[in-house]
Amino acid sequence: MVNSPRLLDRSSRRILAALDRDPRATVGWLADSLGLARGTVQNRIGQLFDGRTLRPHSITAHPESLGYAVRAMVTAEVDQHRFDDAMVALREIPEIIECVAMSGVNDLLIQVVARDADHLYEVGQQILRCPGIRRTATSLVLKELIEHRIAQLLAD
Repeated sequence: MVNSPRLLDRSSRRILAALDRDPRATVGWLADSLGLARGTVQNRIGQLFDGRTLRPHSITAHPESLGYAVRAMVTAEVDQHRFDDAMVALREIPEIIECVAMSGVNDLLIQVVARDADHLYEVGQQILRCPGIRRTATSLVLKELIEHRIAQLLAD
């Protein structure tokens, strides 16, 4: 999560855009293709891993390729006195791939994956058993229409 706003200069935005196109790009290739000094690119990449700019990453794989054919969004209402307990328990459920706090009627929006409908039911029951979770509602994701993206925000 971004702690505080950080405005990036043109060079940093260009480096991020190039990495968005090719995450495996080397520092040397980035320097050559962007017309920047190798040391500048290396330094900027180090600064971008400050916990406020680049997200922690791993190899991004589609859950379907791992056997998780079902994706759903679960909204949850949480007893605010047990919020921290709920978060500790939710982090233990491997099928939860994202959880965000939100305003409005519900407190959390939880993205989950499952192998099939029966597995989704089990995951939903695990969420309901977490301390502090009062109630949930589950909506199936039918089709991803726009993938997670930021490249359009990096344009000058």
